[in-house]
Amino acid sequence: MANVIIFGVMDTAELAHFYLTQDSEHDVVAFTVSREYLTSTEFRGLPVVAFEDVATIYPPQDFKFFAPMTGRGMNRNRERIYLEAKAKGYEFISYVSSKATLFGNQIGENCFILEDNTIQPFTTIGNNVVLWSGNHIGHHGQIKDHVFFTSHVVMSGHCVIEPYCFFGVNSTIRDFLHIATGTLVGMASAIYKDTDEWGLYIGNPAKKLPKPSYEAY
Repeated sequence: MANVIIFGVMDTAELAHFYLTQDSEHDVVAFTVSREYLTSTEFRGLPVVAFEDVATIYPPQDFKFFAPMTGRGMNRNRERIYLEAKAKGYEFISYVSSKATLFGNQIGENCFILEDNTIQPFTTIGNNVVLWSGNHIGHHGQIKDHVFFTSHVVMSGHCVIEPYCFFGVNSTIRDFLHIATGTLVGMASAIYKDTDEWGLYIGNPAKKLPKPSYEAY
């Protein structure tokens, strides 16, 4: 069991507080946000402190950190906070729902894995990954760091997902594909071929749009 600081005070942080309180051994003791966004000193009945001061108020040797942020900036906003908190000396927890189905999978730190995810055998999950509810993560695959799956995504077997990818609701990835760094797959889109770095893909079959993913999200 750990005493945990959550980054953020918006919906994702509120959901993280709910899940950790209802379905984990951890205790949430406070929230933190960057000083420029600090508009209140309390959220969900707990203190909110400036991220710039958090290590002084809640020393890393006594508290752990959780930053379950959205995929904005193609996950690079979440990566930045993750790296800055690590630089302050914090260790991270991961949350894996008791209602997710796993098979001894290797899962990294600062992952937020919600209910009804099925992660099949021999697939690994990197650090700072979000799997929203209801995804199928196929066997013998690899999801690397800083990736976001929304809901009802199907990743077929033997896929490799490089960092910074984002998958919209009901998107599908065929088996044996390599999804390149920074790929954005739009809602209900189907990927049949390997993708290009920072590509934006829409449709079924998905077509690559001229705009790079980091300009779209």
